[in-house]
This record gives sequence, C-alpha cells and structure tokens, in this order.
Amino acid sequence: MKERLLSWKRWLGGAAVAGLLGGCSTTSLATNPELPRSRTQPSASVFSVNWWAPLAPPARLEYAPREVASPAYDPDNKHVIALTRDGFVRAVGSDGKVKWSFHTPVRFNAGARVSDGVVYVPGGDGVLYALDSATGDVKWKYSAGESLATVPVVADGLVLVASQSDTLFAVKAADGVWAWQYRRDPPPGFTIRGASTPLVHEGTAYVGFSDGFVVALSLADGSATWEKALSGTGTEFLDVDTQPVINEAGHLFVASYKNGIYALEADTGDMLWNTAVGGVTSLLARGQMLFAAGDGRVDAYLADSGRLLWSLPLGERAAFAPVFAQGMLLVPIQRSLLFVDPRTGRSRVSWNPGSGITATPFVRGNQVYVLSNNGFLYALDVNGIRG
Repeated sequence: MKERLLSWKRWLGGAAVAGLLGGCSTTSLATNPELPRSRTQPSASVFSVNWWAPLAPPARLEYAPREVASPAYDPDNKHVIALTRDGFVRAVGSDGKVKWSFHTPVRFNAGARVSDGVVYVPGGDGVLYALDSATGDVKWKYSAGESLATVPVVADGLVLVASQSDTLFAVKAADGVWAWQYRRDPPPGFTIRGASTPLVHEGTAYVGFSDGFVVALSLADGSATWEKALSGTGTEFLDVDTQPVINEAGHLFVASYKNGIYALEADTGDMLWNTAVGGVTSLLARGQMLFAAGDGRVDAYLADSGRLLWSLPLGERAAFAPVFAQGMLLVPIQRSLLFVDPRTGRSRVSWNPGSGITATPFVRGNQVYVLSNNGFLYALDVNGIRG
C-alpha cells in the first residue's frame, strides 16, 4: 500500500472548461489527500500536484476543520512557512518534509510574513513572534495583549500588524520594541470576524476598521493624515476589513461590508466612485481591473470608473481573498479552490483536495502553495489556461 501511495505522489489536476455554480457545471476534483479519486487526466489540465505534506490532519470527531492562515515562502532557505490550527509554525522543504516547527498556545487568525531571513508570526495568543527562518529559533517576541489577526507588513524598519480589537501595532523589526499604535473603538453591534491588513505606500499606512472608517497613518509616528467614514450610520456590519489596494494611477480602493467598494484619492481620501454592492471582504487590483470577492460572488470592475465587467455567482458560498497565478484568478471558496479566467469570469477548474480550502494560496512564479482545511500543504505546478 505504501508503494502504491508513493506512485501516486505526483498526480495531475485539471478540469474540463466549463462554468460554475451560476447555471453551469464544472468538473470538480475532490480528492482524498493520499488517494486521488480519479486518475483520469481531464482535457484541459491547468495544474499538477508536485508534492503534499500532512501537517495537521483532522483529529478524531473533529467537525469541519478550517485552516485560515495563508502559507508564506522563504526564498533564502527555500522552504514554505505554514501556520496551522493546532498552533504550530512549520517550515516545509521542497521535498515536503518538515525542517523545523515552533508551537504557540492558540490557533492562528492569519499567516506569517518572511522578510530578510525572519519569519514574523501573528499569534492568536496576542504575541508577535520573530523567528529565525533557518532554524525556527525565537529572535524576539512582542506581547500586544490582543489576538493578532493580519499578516504582518514589514516596511521602513517596522512591522505592522492589526488585532481583532481594532488596534494597529507598529514595532521595530530589529528588536520588537514598540514604536507606536493606533486604535479605534469597535462599534457596539455585530461585526465581521477579521481585520484589515495595512497597505504601506510612500510613507503612509492605509488601514480599515470595524467602525466603518478607513484611515491614512504616517508611518513615522502613527499620526492620522486623514480618515473617512465609508459605512454611514448604524451598529451592525460596518466593517472595513479589506486590505486597501492601490493602482498605478495612485487611486486607493477599499470596501465597506455594508456599502460596497470605494475608489479614493490616496493623498486626501476624496471619493472618486462607489459601488452599491455590499458583502465585499477582499480586493485585488490588476492593471485596469479591480477584482472583488465576498459573500456569494466574485466580481470584476473597471478601476477608473467602477463599471461592472462580470460577476461570478457562488450561491451561498463566500469567496475569500484571491490571488493571480499564471494568468488565472485563484479564489478559495472554503469547499474548493476556483481557477477563474479573469477576462470572462468563467470558472475553469474547481479543485477540492479534501475538506476544501479557505486560506489564500501563496504564489511564486508557476508554483502555488495551498493549505487545505484538513491541514495538508500542497505544492502545485500551475500551467495556466490553455485555449
């Protein structure tokens, strides 16, 4: 049996070119991580699985496991950094074997950042860890006292990370010493779980908050350059949890869960346009297009006007933060990973490695690293869309 499994260690994935969910059907590759259900190569193969590693398989009687932390990659040591729901940080080599591991007491809300040989880990226990990427040894720790919820951002000698409690912390990358913090009081009603990962651009950090505001902060001292309310009045689901994005024209895009997408002047916060589509939880800018993912849909807009180009309905599913790989839009929708043609919005492949995918994959050229909800890390070789 072991020899049989090894012979299937590298298997081809792909699916027939077809639509998905909203009226058409897509060939779905739903597989057990160790035993593929189908060995037939579909007619339009767009990726293959190079290797996989079982990091945190579901425990007995565990219901609906879910991994939310996106993998990261260390180009110096050539391994993948994966944070899993069992509280472990693991470095996984190109052979799929764990090189080192580090344990924290609480599961993670977001993935790590690798920069200059250091892994910055946002702990669910409220601690920001700086680990040596080669060994996993602790270089320093900063205790924020609030559960950390975003991938750390490293810029100008600082590490920025936001908490579940609407605080943005800035600490020195060299030693973890506190530099500044900015906090807003959460609204009294219901909020969406999660936080806005800050965007740093030309000395300014742009970040959203659960009270419906987006704020531009000076990276030097954390003082507010401008702030803008996007969600109006009310007490429920005002969140601005999307990571702001900026395009080549210098326009800032951010979304209110309640009131839709806003295009703003980055320098002043003045509004350029706004959509009326709520439920957006992530944005991705690419050239002249802006892609939005969220509750029940994935959309593409013209960045200069906000005109809707296409919309892919997902039924009752929610789309999580997408990424680009080899000309395709890769969208986790919890039960699977969609490979979407960004020109048409047509889903070309729906891949479920078992228990689905929630965490955003990490893309490195034609290699894509995917952490499935059942705790398996996959390395994909992506070919892109053919035809």
